[in-house]
Amino acid sequence: MAGLAAVTLSFRGTSLDRIWTLNPTAYARLAPRGPVVGPLFFLLSAALACATVGWFRRRRWGWRLAVAIIAIQVLGDLINCIRGDFVRGATGLVLGGALLLYLLSFNVRTAFPGTAS
Repeated sequence: MAGLAAVTLSFRGTSLDRIWTLNPTAYARLAPRGPVVGPLFFLLSAALACATVGWFRRRRWGWRLAVAIIAIQVLGDLINCIRGDFVRGATGLVLGGALLLYLLSFNVRTAFPGTAS
């Protein structure tokens, strides 16, 4: 989805733009900043792809990158709660927090060499 957002924000006017009907509020906020935000979504997409590769190859860096990405997401959800967007922020906090706890659990950590401590 990050890659799709990157493409549609960087190259407007394609048939892919119709995907934004699913979240018109986000599009209204992001579209004016498309030239700046689009490349950032490309970077996010690349980071997520790297984390995926590292995760499935059971590399320590893949686990660390996944933990960092989810931790940043949880921090963003906390900021949303503080700013008053309680429904989305709290939902993200609960789901992201649970995923982060899972990633940090002993059983998951030990599946990646060098992360047991």
